[in-house]
Amino acid sequence: MSRIGKAPISIPSGVNVTVKDNTVTVKGPKGELVQEIHPELEVKVEEGTITVARPNDEKEIRAKHGLYRSLINNMVVGVSTGYKKELELVGVGYRATNQGQILELALGYSHPIHLMLPAEIKVEAVTDRKSNPIISLESADKQLLGQVCAKIRSLRKPEPYKGKGIRFKGEEIRRKAGKSAKV
Repeated sequence: MSRIGKAPISIPSGVNVTVKDNTVTVKGPKGELVQEIHPELEVKVEEGTITVARPNDEKEIRAKHGLYRSLINNMVVGVSTGYKKELELVGVGYRATNQGQILELALGYSHPIHLMLPAEIKVEAVTDRKSNPIISLESADKQLLGQVCAKIRSLRKPEPYKGKGIRFKGEEIRRKAGKSAKV
């Protein structure tokens, strides 16, 4: 049996979980999230815990057991505490500013890049002197937050020679040696 799938999820105070027709709805102080569940899996809410049970040991059902338990756990954590990711812009002249949900990036191209972010994500761009610009993203939806971060990072991935580009805060970039001079 799946070790992840059979672990119960504890519901923190202030979070309300409802299950109706293969749909799990989680409401909390940070927002509301909805997830469709595979019709053969059974989700039970009892005495402050959520459990996900499977009817048989078919390969497809076993694969989805741990997946849906993790998705529900991510929803519970998201609406109670939320998720936060920080991106760092490394490079001369790289800048980030935001006006509301519009993020403007200067990444060494001939034009600035404007991104309209979803309403579920709170964005803050901080630029201090003598440090790299940092983009802070917060959301209750872990999936959406990761997708938006990946989209922003794909605009200028870190390159291995000088390390320039957009990276997650604290991410280690494997560096390569440049050409060696002829002797």
